[in-house]
Amino acid sequence: MPFEADILYQDAHLLVADKPHFLPVMPAGRHVRQTLLARLVACTGNPALVPLHRIDRGTAGLVLFSCNPESRASYQRLFAERKIEKHYEALAPALPDCVFPVQRHSRLERGEPFHVMREGIGAPNALSRIDVIERCGEVWRYALEPVSGRKHQLRVHMAALGAPILGDDCYPRLLQRAPEDFSTPLQLLARRLAFIDPLNGEPRQFTSPRRLG
Repeated sequence: MPFEADILYQDAHLLVADKPHFLPVMPAGRHVRQTLLARLVACTGNPALVPLHRIDRGTAGLVLFSCNPESRASYQRLFAERKIEKHYEALAPALPDCVFPVQRHSRLERGEPFHVMREGIGAPNALSRIDVIERCGEVWRYALEPVSGRKHQLRVHMAALGAPILGDDCYPRLLQRAPEDFSTPLQLLARRLAFIDPLNGEPRQFTSPRRLG
């Protein structure tokens, strides 16, 4: 796989990687060796690396890794208790009739086939905040904040609003793509992560330098 990941930050407890499109974070299915985790372990020589969260194979951007088992639980609690700010960017069709910012609050459940999600009936379990960064013709640049952390949440919510993210091969409908077809990346980027470091109480913020489009 020709795409490389960058290490933006590393200390004794935390590593911040900037993942490219098409590279899975963890082994899954046919992706066993070509993963972000495997590349980082080989690069750092640290077999104790563990991702603190995940983003889709198709999504680019920031992923936090724990480097030290002794401090791992402290960072994991940031995600479990929703004490970490996650900010994404996306390119998607214009929504001139929407009043922004928009909050999409709905129930996400497994769809058909099993690896896709859908909005269902019942108590909402997924909340996304959506705003516009740049209006330019038929494609706008959006700021997305997943308050909850459901699978494919931002992709489902954007499609439900009528603006599926460019390059999405699952929403609003499933498209067939060859496994090694890297020609149309999903235009979704995990741009920024911000939190209070649980070990020293200091504010931390990391930003991906990648650009969509």
